[in-house]
Amino acid sequence: MNTDERLCSIALTLCPGIGHIGAKRLVDTVGSAADVFRLRTELPERYPGILHTSVVAALDNPAAFLQAEKELEWAEKNRVDCLTLSDERYPSRLRDCEDAPIVLFFKGNADLNRLRVVSMVGTRRATDYGKRFCTDFLRDLSELCSDVLVVSGLAYGIDVHAHRAALSNGLSTVGVLAHGLDRIYPAVHRKTAVDMLAEGGLLTEFLTNTNPDRHNFVSRNRIVAGMSDAVIVVESAAKGGSLITAELAEGYHRDCFAVPGRATDEYSMGCNQLIRDNKAALINDASDFVKAMNWGHGEESRKTAAVQRSLFPELTEEEMRVVKILSRDDLHINTLVVEANIPVNRMSAILFELEMKGVVKALVGGVYHLLA
Repeated sequence: MNTDERLCSIALTLCPGIGHIGAKRLVDTVGSAADVFRLRTELPERYPGILHTSVVAALDNPAAFLQAEKELEWAEKNRVDCLTLSDERYPSRLRDCEDAPIVLFFKGNADLNRLRVVSMVGTRRATDYGKRFCTDFLRDLSELCSDVLVVSGLAYGIDVHAHRAALSNGLSTVGVLAHGLDRIYPAVHRKTAVDMLAEGGLLTEFLTNTNPDRHNFVSRNRIVAGMSDAVIVVESAAKGGSLITAELAEGYHRDCFAVPGRATDEYSMGCNQLIRDNKAALINDASDFVKAMNWGHGEESRKTAAVQRSLFPELTEEEMRVVKILSRDDLHINTLVVEANIPVNRMSAILFELEMKGVVKALVGGVYHLLA
């Protein structure tokens, strides 16, 4: 049995009847995609309830491995990174989502685990108001937080304007695609995509020869939401893909923001609706956003000295790790997950224990403060 985790992960996505959540659950439970195939006949007995016996036959799939070999060969030839769940470069925020892809294809140089990641999404029919917001917001954000990674979908409208504004202001930016890396859609964004390879990159879960069909964009949106700390909806009609992304962000416990507009403006109706329903916080500019996310660098928010272990003798090793990280600054739970390399569900439990011990305090927006 082949033990290349990349090959096995690709092959697992090609086995019928398993799906995103099923594949993720299998890999998380068994330990690796390679072990899923190696132990396929034993899975129903070893892990009752996780895999129906009727699906075991789907794992005996030589055709899936043949196609996976072709995909991996193409990726290596074109210098595309194949990131499995066990790869340290895989977006750790996304890894904690139950429907996260078990394999991603990435071309570029961005750190997908940057400490600060924001997704900007919106209508494909962006107005001058929305375009101007992207330009002004990312210009100001680059001055307030120069280390932010900007994520969007390389689509018409707000998406591509967010990417271009990020590039113009020296911010790294990643486009999440609804098709394979063997094409760029829409083709008119090719130059922007090429520019992004030098200052960010392109990311997808889809194999080559995949058409950018409508349902793929919905699937793509969960990656846009899941790999970020916050989602900003710049403009949206009363119905649209951006609202789906906002919904996904809420489900993943990500912060969500919306840019308000006039009640009569068609492409502000969705944003106003999110704000009205308390599904997104209102922001007017980058300063509002940075304050809400507690991403400021002011000296008043920094601790003057590192907290010593002797001050907290009752803490576990994991709790102490979190305390040491928080000794530098107040941080969002997603940032703690990345820095401490602790899964989000475990991190939530640790932070709860630290609150009960009077060591940390929960602030608004999922931010935690170390009590001196």
